[in-house]
Amino acid sequence: MATISLKDIQKLKDDLKEKGYKFTPQRRSIVDTIIASEGKHLTAEEIYDEVKKICPEIGLATVYRTILLLEQMGIIYKLDLNDGCSRYELAHQDEVHRHHHLVCSKCGKVIEVEDDLLEELEKDIQKKYNFKIKDHSVKFFGLCSECRDDK
Repeated sequence: MATISLKDIQKLKDDLKEKGYKFTPQRRSIVDTIIASEGKHLTAEEIYDEVKKICPEIGLATVYRTILLLEQMGIIYKLDLNDGCSRYELAHQDEVHRHHHLVCSKCGKVIEVEDDLLEELEKDIQKKYNFKIKDHSVKFFGLCSECRDDK
């Protein structure tokens, strides 16, 4: 599980304040839930269900607005895993690019690939097309080891 330091929380508070927002207990609960659920790629509704356990008074609209704000600030990423749902995960400051995902077409399991496997390809594309790549998102679809071995 990822941890967020007091320094990170203070930076988040400062960033929100700079944009005219407050770091409310509801927003803090949403951030804490996303951090605690790292690797699970939760939907907004799933985040809402978890946050509601801590803040029973929170509304789904508040969760959606906060997710949008956190995404705009670069704190979380939206993922489309071709299942009809938008999912969210924490952005890591030490990542140059988003990490890649392996998605099982049978059971829906998502495996995170931590290595940036496309570094050389990216350099070639930038040179060939005179295009500065800032980020990329890659998903591979197939069968996980459990589904592949399923007879």
